[in-house]
Amino acid sequence: MIALLLCATSVCAQPADDPVLDLLKSRGLAPHAAIESVVAPMRTAAADLVMSAMNYLDTRYRRGGNSAEEGFDCSGFTRHVFDSVLGLQLPRRSAEQAQQAGLASVARTELQPGDLVFFNTLKRTFSHVGIYIGDGKFIHSPRTGQQVRIESMQESYWARRFDGARRATGL
Repeated sequence: MIALLLCATSVCAQPADDPVLDLLKSRGLAPHAAIESVVAPMRTAAADLVMSAMNYLDTRYRRGGNSAEEGFDCSGFTRHVFDSVLGLQLPRRSAEQAQQAGLASVARTELQPGDLVFFNTLKRTFSHVGIYIGDGKFIHSPRTGQQVRIESMQESYWARRFDGARRATGL
């Protein structure tokens, strides 16, 4: 998954001292040998969104949180990542993010890394949001007592609650 996200061709050159590769290695997201021989960064806005989001893995959840220092709730997390990478200021609430002008609706079968994915977790549409990272997985700040993490959208909990996805224009 990571190799596909970061490599546009089957043979990739690896620059020395690449911070993206260093991050992947430090997080244990791919075997060291695979990173060394296959993965090279593809600098796109979508890849930058995903890599920025991964920088916040293990950041604690905090309701109403907007920063790594204080913690994130789900929409504070997506808002922070999109603002820091794209300069796109999303609304504060997940339901408002789903309605944001400039975000195109995306079918589940057409998901791409960097897309916002929405779920119904509180018996109302668009009550939770995360960022799709590829390979059926997304990164999000789940709930009190938890931390920013990666989960599979195929897990029954998330699969039953999927509400839709949005893509920023130009991704």
